[in-house]
Formats: sequence, C-alpha cells, structure tokens
Amino acid sequence: MKYRNTLQKGSVRNIIFRQGKVWFGVALEFNIVETGDDAQEVMILLEEAVRGYLASARKGKLNAAVLNQKSEPEYENLWLGKNNPKLIPSPIQIHTFSERTFA
Repeated sequence: MKYRNTLQKGSVRNIIFRQGKVWFGVALEFNIVETGDDAQEVMILLEEAVRGYLASARKGKLNAAVLNQKSEPEYENLWLGKNNPKLIPSPIQIHTFSERTFA
C-alpha cells in the first residue's frame, strides 16, 4: 500500500482551536491531541509532540501507517471548515489551520 507520508518525508495538518475555556491542538494524520490554557501553549505542546512522534517512528522504523492515520470525523469536519466556516460548530473558535511538512 502506498502512503502519502513516509518515514522520510510528508506533511501533517494541524488545527488549534478553543472550545469553552480549553484550547486544543490536533495533528490530524498522527491522531495527536494536546490541550492547554492558551493558544501559544498548545502550539508549543503540539509541535513537541509531533517531533517526538516522528522521531520515535523513525527510530523504531515503524510502518508508514502510523504517519497516515485516519483522524476523528470531528477534526476532519473542522479542517473542512477552513474553506467553509459554516461547517465549524458554535461555540468552537478556530485560532489556526496549518500544514507542516517534514523531511
């Protein structure tokens, strides 16, 4: 099976959002979720988690499937809201959509 992401290169989509008083950061392809008290904290935690996850996958020479996971429908729908804000349910407030490449 051919995967979009490999241990050598690829990309991961990230969403930073607030729901109520809690901030969330999600790395969709890796199924990583971090929480915190503010957007900056969550961005840092998510970046560290993604780097660690990728490093562990490479060190263990894991199957590329771990870098190409199916994300939760809730988060996929938020990502689709990037181009159609009507898809983002209230009271969720999006801070950032981004896509990070790795090599």
